[in-house]
This record gives sequence, C-alpha cells and structure tokens, in this order.
Amino acid sequence: MAKKISSAEKRHRQSEERRLRNKSVKSSVRTSAKKFVVLARKSGRNTTDLGEAELALKDMIKKIDSAAQKGIIKRNTAARKKSRMQKLFNSIKAAQ
Repeated sequence: MAKKISSAEKRHRQSEERRLRNKSVKSSVRTSAKKFVVLARKSGRNTTDLGEAELALKDMIKKIDSAAQKGIIKRNTAARKKSRMQKLFNSIKAAQ
C-alpha cells in the first residue's frame, strides 16, 4: 500500500475549501443576475419596479466586480455580464 503524503492531503483540503467558496460566490452572482432580470422584466410594465431593478443592478455589479477581483470569474466575463445587464436596464428605462 502507498504511504500517505501529508502535504498532498493538505493541498487537497485547501483546494476543496477554495472550490466550495468559489462555488458559493459564482452561485451568488448568478442569483443576483437572475433577480435583476426578473425585476427588469417586471419594471417594463410597472414604473415602481424600476427603482428596485436599479438597486438589483447595482448589487449585481458589486458582486460581479468582487468575483472578478478575486479571480473567480475572468475580467472579460465580468465586463460582458455587466454590459449586457446595463444594456437591458437602459432599454427598459428608455421605453418608459
């Protein structure tokens, strides 16, 4: 039987902790993006939801920037997501 190597066990524990932490952050980004899209679609019919959509957009941008800074998502991916969401918000705002 092979001998257990303590440094490999430690690296495995560390990578598992990082994987779970990164998974949580990615999930949070996706959740906030979905929340914004739902509010944005609703605000197309109702002007009072536009303010809520704007707050959701700011929260989503904050989470995306944080994830990009930590290296969880790439910078270009973050920029693309923010651009698309801002474009959606601007089109809904202009329609009102």
